[in-house]
Amino acid sequence: MRRFRRAIVAVLALALVAGAIYGIVAILQRSETLVSERCVAVMGSESYELATDQAANASLITAISVQRGLPPRAASIALATAMQESRLRNINYGDEAGPDSRGLFQQRPSQGWGSEAQVMDPVYATNAFYNGLIKIPGYETMEITQAAQQVQRSAFPRAYAQHENMGRAFASALTGHSESALTCELRMPEAAGDPAAVVEELTTAFGTQPATVQGRSVHLDMTGTQAWAIAHWAVANAKSLSITQVDVGGQTWNREKRNGWIASAAPSESLTITVSAPAT
Repeated sequence: MRRFRRAIVAVLALALVAGAIYGIVAILQRSETLVSERCVAVMGSESYELATDQAANASLITAISVQRGLPPRAASIALATAMQESRLRNINYGDEAGPDSRGLFQQRPSQGWGSEAQVMDPVYATNAFYNGLIKIPGYETMEITQAAQQVQRSAFPRAYAQHENMGRAFASALTGHSESALTCELRMPEAAGDPAAVVEELTTAFGTQPATVQGRSVHLDMTGTQAWAIAHWAVANAKSLSITQVDVGGQTWNREKRNGWIASAAPSESLTITVSAPAT
């Protein structure tokens, strides 16, 4: 009898422990602080991950290529280059080989790239890189590392090759040539978003667009690759701009649900970017 009672007590104790663990896990899974923020681009069966600040920089670099009418290959080369040079971060220091190197592309004022303030401006630095790239005959068909080296003149010319696939995946998504291929997993915004700020950043990246603001949303009447380029750009910048939802081409990205792009009743002939509401 004592053994039987002990067995019952042991089973009840295990049940209580299991229940407590389940409850703790459920709470942790719902906790915003434990969300691992990241952005992922998919190309075929492979996926490539960037931190949110890296993805935002990648989206600007790619958007400028779209604004300039350059082929997606240009963006692939630029992204692989910036990843090697700065890890896609706008850093204000160089290395032993180039102590005055600065910015996304580690451009050197002493080598004629511009002033330190200029090369630290991501828009200026990106355009300076593309200005050098388009002067190279046949860059569109070169190996990415070869084209990058002809612009950068690096002491490590083969180093760019390790970032080629990442560059292609993010460039394909961010130029709009791969639909629903980029998604970000983010915590919910802590502050209200500003649609006007979205339009301002959108204009910086892509040039003037046919955007209208209605309440918390920015609407653009467009389809195809341009719509998907801007949609993916919006997702990549959702953290800094407090964007909560993007609707394009009959699909929706919802920040709260964290389930990537899903089919929806969103109009297929337009793009809508929605920001978070003010706290009540």
